[in-house]
Amino acid sequence: MKIAIGFSGGKDSTLALYKIQNNPDYEIDSLVVTLTEGLGGVSIHGVRHELLKQQAESLGIQLREVWIPQECSDEKYQEIMKKEFSHMKDAGVTHIVFGDIHLKDIREYREKLLEGTGLTPIFPLWNRSVGEISNEFIQLSFKTVLTCIDMDALDRSFVGRIYDRELINDYPKIHDICGEKGEFHSFVFDGPNFGFPIRFEKGDEKVSPDYFTGRDRFLFIDLIPLESDTKTGPV
Repeated sequence: MKIAIGFSGGKDSTLALYKIQNNPDYEIDSLVVTLTEGLGGVSIHGVRHELLKQQAESLGIQLREVWIPQECSDEKYQEIMKKEFSHMKDAGVTHIVFGDIHLKDIREYREKLLEGTGLTPIFPLWNRSVGEISNEFIQLSFKTVLTCIDMDALDRSFVGRIYDRELINDYPKIHDICGEKGEFHSFVFDGPNFGFPIRFEKGDEKVSPDYFTGRDRFLFIDLIPLESDTKTGPV
């Protein structure tokens, strides 16, 4: 079966990819990423396009870039995605993998979006314990950095931190340690399926307002790409 991965560059989609890579029944076609026009990257994660390209190079998998306009309506988003699904189907893709864990409404949205496309969704992490997923991710030696946090859930000191045992110990127990409810977003820069680590330096922080209330809520940190031709990590 030929598979595409719904990919954000973050930890859950990367772990879902790793699961599929270790299943001999699947042939991986591509990483499907949605990027926002005018912002030059994954808007929710705040990650630059160049870092995603380096990630794909390190993983040895082609990117399928899907560009969406800013302030994109759901109707327009679905129109754009269904065109891409048609291209994928023509290329022989039969399944799409998503890294969702337990949000039923998100899974149902994806399943409905794929209805009639000839593509079947797969959810390798579905209904697993978030604590179990978190521990597995770290035990496998994946390296990831928090690129965006919801300041209603986390102290601003969490942005830019590495997702490791120390962070887990500091993480508020009332919130989802995998960030499934939007507590944080992340960028994976190394792991067992990477050919080389992605190098970057931390840039400026930026606060973004809540779309509905206009209140400052989301804190982003800019990751500035560096050359990745050496076996070193972030600086």
